[in-house]
Parts: sequence; C-alpha cells; structure tokens
Amino acid sequence: MRSLPALLVALACLAATLPLRAEARETLAITAARIFTTPGAPVIEDGVVVVEGDRIVAVGPRASISVPANARAIDAAGASVVAGFWNSHIHLTRPVLLTAAQQTDAALQNELQADFTRWGFTTVFDLASTSDIAAEVRNRIASGRVHGPRLLSVGDPFYPPNATPIYAREFYEAFGLPSAEITTVTEAAARADRQLAAGGDGLKLFTGSIVGGPREVAYMEAEAVRALTDVAHRHHRLAFAHPTDQAGLEVAVRNGVDVLAHAAPLMGEWSPDYARWVASTGAALIPTLALYEEAANPRTPAATAIQQTRAFAGAGGAVLFGTDAGFTDAFDTSAELRLLEQAVGWRGVLAALTTAPAARFGESETRGQVAEGYIADLVIVDGDPRDAIQALAIVRTVIRDGQVIYTRP
Repeated sequence: MRSLPALLVALACLAATLPLRAEARETLAITAARIFTTPGAPVIEDGVVVVEGDRIVAVGPRASISVPANARAIDAAGASVVAGFWNSHIHLTRPVLLTAAQQTDAALQNELQADFTRWGFTTVFDLASTSDIAAEVRNRIASGRVHGPRLLSVGDPFYPPNATPIYAREFYEAFGLPSAEITTVTEAAARADRQLAAGGDGLKLFTGSIVGGPREVAYMEAEAVRALTDVAHRHHRLAFAHPTDQAGLEVAVRNGVDVLAHAAPLMGEWSPDYARWVASTGAALIPTLALYEEAANPRTPAATAIQQTRAFAGAGGAVLFGTDAGFTDAFDTSAELRLLEQAVGWRGVLAALTTAPAARFGESETRGQVAEGYIADLVIVDGDPRDAIQALAIVRTVIRDGQVIYTRP
C-alpha cells in the first residue's frame, strides 16, 4: 500500500505522454464569435455556438442563445467560427504515415497534427497511398487512440499499363510497394471492386500519367476509365482523375470521372465555352494551385491554373480545396488560400473548404455548415477572412464530432 502513491504518479506521467482515448464529450459553448454559418449567409457578429455530444444544438446572436450551465466556455472574442475544413487532396506519404503500423500513437498523432489538424482540417481525402496504410491510420483515429481528422482514402491508385509516373518510381522502389499499374480492363475492375469492398472511399485514376521520355504522358484507355468509374458508382463511391493535360482530362470526364484532382495548366487557358463544357459533365475540380507556384515551370504557370479555375467556377462548376500535401511538403495552407481567392473570391474559398466537398461527397445534410442539427466539425480562426483570406490558416481551435482535437499552444 505504501507504494501506491508512487505507482499513481508514474501512471499519471505515462498518461500525460499519450493521446487521449475516446471519452464522453463535453457540452461546449463558443462565445463572442464571428460566425460564418455558410459561405453565402449573413455573418453573425458576437454569436454563440452550443455543442452537445457530436451535434450543434444552437447557433445565433449572443442575446438569443441560452448557454447551458454545465457548458465548457470557449472564448472566441476577435475570432471567426467556420465549419470544419475539408482537404480533398492529400497523400499519406510522409515517412511516419507510411510506417504507421510501427509508430506509437503519440508519434502518429503528432504527425497528423503538424500536417493537417493544426491547419483546420476535420476531414481529409487521401488520393493515393496504399490501402493498408490508409486502413491503419484510419483505424487508429476511429478508435480514439489518436486525435486527428476524419480520413477518407482511395487506397492504391490505378496507373496505365507500364506507366507509373516518373516521379513515383523511386518511392515505390524505396518502400517496396506493389505495382499499381493495370494490365487488363478485367483485372483493373476486379482490383477496384476489392478495394472498395474493403472500405475504400473512391478510386484514383491516372488518366494522364507523366512518364518522361519521348511519349512524356501516357493515357489510360477510355474502356478502362469507363470500367473503373462504373465500379466506383456501383459501390456508390466517386472516381477521381489525375488529368495532366487536355487528352487526360477529356478521357476522364467523357467516361464518368467525378472529380479532377488537379487543374491542367499544361493545356493552356480555358475559353468560356470549354469551361462550360467541362462543368456540364458534372465533374468537380480540385485546382491545387500552390503546387504550380511552388514547382514553378514555364509550361505549367500558376496563372493559367488560376484562369482555368476562375472560368470553371464561373461556368457553375464545383471547386474543392486541396493541397496535394504529402506529395509536397507544403502543409501550410496560406499559399493555396491566397491563390484560390484570386480565382473564386473569399466566399468561393470558404465553399471549397466546407459546403462544396460536403455536397460532392454526399454529406450536405450533416456536415459543412455551422447549423443546428449538423455534426459539430468546427474551426476557430483568428481574424476575419473577408479582410484577409490567410486568416483561415491561423487556427486557434479545431473541433471534430464535438471533441476538441487541437488547441493552439
């Protein structure tokens, strides 16, 4: 019995070093906030958001909201509250994530926080790592062992025959990963069916794969694109495409692809008619504009990607926020926010982070808004994005499913 205090101290010290496990959610009251309920709605000044369990139960001006006595108050004076952000294009390819099965919970949580949570992301879509890696990371988050964003994933990608992208070959060799090249349409469809049946959230097709050499870009055959998108749709999932250029884009959208994972500045600017045609196919666009600024190349100028995005949005196309983080080391969202605002304005940026992906991925009735009855995915940021869009990168607090998963030190 005399050793019990020492044992309790030791256990407490150990617990302090580990991520929190799943626990009963507090009632939260975010007060004195500037609230952006949706991108198009009037902003609520000096507002209150009340969260019980995993749901928002009240939103409105302070004078009209009764705060429960047992609520944990979060003072958001001078800050803005927005719906949780979606990053619709990331990769689980950082070394810690690639070796997630060998990592401690604390190491995995620290990586997710540095890469995604601290930037306000409550949902991220992995557009190709491997199915095993995605399952390991997702399970650790879902179990409550690790705090991080909700993870969706396409698992293993689909490359054309003999056309692994030139920039990915060393990566596949270094980590001993199996080839993701398709051989026949039948084989590709069977693998797609297995991946989706095992829990995949979509498929990623390299309809235009950069291979270098004389042919430079290798294209996926239309028959294969159609077969893979058909499999995705039978499972009620979406098909994404890496287009690269005009031929890769057109074989994708003509054959049912739902989301273009990049703009395609290699093909030049889009005329109003071309933008209307692309939008009319129903495909959404993740522009990844900062990618073209960071890896500056005169053949793929960021200005052209911005023009394509502006034309596409002007034609009614759905634009989704995505950074390609993991493929690049640009986890800070400031550049993407700045460039995307040039294309679609602050409301368009906020929509690309919240309502547009919620709608595209079939969750518009439960996520993407700061509204009563919606799941409590919320971000508190410093400042006002109407004045400076980079305010959306200065994150104070992140709440996912009603739990605080990040507070800025």
